[in-house]
Amino acid sequence: MEEEKKEKKGFFARLVSGLTKTRDNIVSGIDSVFHGFSHIDDDFYEEIEEILIMGDLGVHATEAILDKLKERVKEEKIKEPADCKELLIQSIKEQMDVGETAYRFEEEKSVVLVIGVNGVGKTTSVGKLAGKLKSQGKRVVLAAADTFRAAAGDQLKEWANRAGVDMIGGQEGADPGSVVYDAVAAAKARKADVLLCDTAGRLHNKKNLMEELRKINRILEKEYSDAYRETLVVLDATTGQNALAQARQFAEVADITGIILTKMDGTAKGGIAVAIQSELGIPVKYIGVGESIDDLQKFDSGQFVNALFDVKEDSGEEGETEC
Repeated sequence: MEEEKKEKKGFFARLVSGLTKTRDNIVSGIDSVFHGFSHIDDDFYEEIEEILIMGDLGVHATEAILDKLKERVKEEKIKEPADCKELLIQSIKEQMDVGETAYRFEEEKSVVLVIGVNGVGKTTSVGKLAGKLKSQGKRVVLAAADTFRAAAGDQLKEWANRAGVDMIGGQEGADPGSVVYDAVAAAKARKADVLLCDTAGRLHNKKNLMEELRKINRILEKEYSDAYRETLVVLDATTGQNALAQARQFAEVADITGIILTKMDGTAKGGIAVAIQSELGIPVKYIGVGESIDDLQKFDSGQFVNALFDVKEDSGEEGETEC
């Protein structure tokens, strides 16, 4: 338990550091509005709106956050702009709330499909997730079913070795359905807890992608019907609104149960996490802020907003708890 607390504390520090660009982009602008206005009026709200939208929180989320803020300002009869900061932070947290984020696949025999376009850090995320599950004492089998990208199999093999888990497939050009079929057989034979499938995400040809996912799902229904199914989409936070558009498109072709948001440490567009949860109602389940296995962690929206605004966390406060 102490070790877990230490790890979460360590991750919070990395999250605060990783969100520096986003914080400079959003928070410094908002602070200047709080201190630059002598009273609360339409111009004050418009300035905040512009900063939030520029920070990639998205129009939908921004409007909802501002509506809530205006309501609270009125209710509490607040006159000073500087007194709005705490209310704004609270409003952003409420907008990100998608209910309790479930990690049911950790508790029972499961298949986790991971999809995402090239370059978003999908294969790396699969490798890190395999390492995390293995460290929890799970038996994990990896399926290298992204057979269209050159070197995807080699890259995944490297991660499988690093995580100490078995990998099935990896031949470029192989049929993804066949790889999943073989991986299911291996998962059964090895009594695996989690079968983790790295699958393709060719959004430029949604028809092919849909066909491929249908085929994989048919195989899973037939060969592994007693396994719980999870489908995670990997998105690159540095692409901002483009990541949100990708999530929408993937949601059209697959039953998405969660998001892995990567490269948060390299972006000024970290507000996209708010937009995704608010606009799509799909939980961000994992967040990546670096290269090591430990830099992929469960996403906690309260912790995220605290890190974004650099609100210090005390032991036992909401940022301490996992989603």
